[in-house]
Parts: sequence; C-alpha cells; structure tokens
Amino acid sequence: MGFIGDQVESIRSMQVRQVLSQIISLGMIVTSALIIWKGLMVATGSESPVVVVLSGSMEPGFKRGDILFLTMSNEPIRTGEIVVFNIDGREIPIVHRVIKVHERQESAEVDILTKGDNNFGDDRLLYAQGQLWLQKHHIMGRAVGYLPYVGWVTIVMTEKPIIKYLLIGALGLLVITSKE
Repeated sequence: MGFIGDQVESIRSMQVRQVLSQIISLGMIVTSALIIWKGLMVATGSESPVVVVLSGSMEPGFKRGDILFLTMSNEPIRTGEIVVFNIDGREIPIVHRVIKVHERQESAEVDILTKGDNNFGDDRLLYAQGQLWLQKHHIMGRAVGYLPYVGWVTIVMTEKPIIKYLLIGALGLLVITSKE
C-alpha cells in the first residue's frame, strides 16, 4: 500500500478522542515555540533575536546561511560593530558593519552609517530615498554570536516553498499519526 496509504489508514483507524489529543499536542508544540521566541525577544531586547545572513555582503566574516544572535542594549552604538537594521519600505533586515557614528550633543540623537564588508561603498544607496543616515529606531540589534551554515534550511525553504510545504505536511502527519 505504501507509506502514505499506511498513514491514511492509521488516521482512519484512530478514535476521535485520539485524533483530538494529537491535534492538541501539535498546537502545544507550536505554542511552545512561540513562547520561546517571545521569551528570547524579552531577554535580548531585540525584536528579532535571531536572523539569517541572506547575502554575501559580509564575507569573509559572515557567509550566506549563517545565523546571527542579536541583542539590543542601551549602550551607544560604536564604529566597527555589526548591526542588523530595517529600512523604511523594506521587510528584509540587513546585516552590515557600522563605519561612522555621529552623536548630536544638543539632541542626543545618533546618526549611523553602515557598509557591508564585501561591498565597495557605504549603504546610502540601500537606504530609503533621501535618507543619508540610519537612526537608532532602524537598528534591530547587534550581532553577539553566530552559527555557521545553519540558516541554509531557512534559505532553501524560502527560495523553494514546495519544500517548506512538504516538510510541514510530513511533520504534521507524523505528529497526528504517532501513537503514544
């Protein structure tokens, strides 16, 4: 009959109570993951405590597919730090190094200029139209650690959505059909 046929038959043979129990277990797993994510957000002070490097602009330091761990503190941002920032009008965060910081004494505001280590020029062409500097509210966090290559899973699932749907479907089927 095959693997899929066996799984379908397994679901049919389950009692309603057992199916509901498995669905609740799946919901608890998803809820636990969300709670862990929110806990990391609170602990690190960053809206996104983990990001994946999506381009080669930071090579050789960080390669495409590396996972960065972020934190956001009240410490002033300094030249040389690696930050992750959002640009107005774009959803995907950018990982680059701070190359200039201007602190205005009268207003205590900070202007930040960034650049990818593997790029020729600064990031002013990446910023929103007419924007020459980043402000503190653009910064999502500072890189404090990384795991090499682990983010490739995310990149592959983003670039090839069919793999993501097959994986989610297989995992959901596995959870629902597993016997306790």
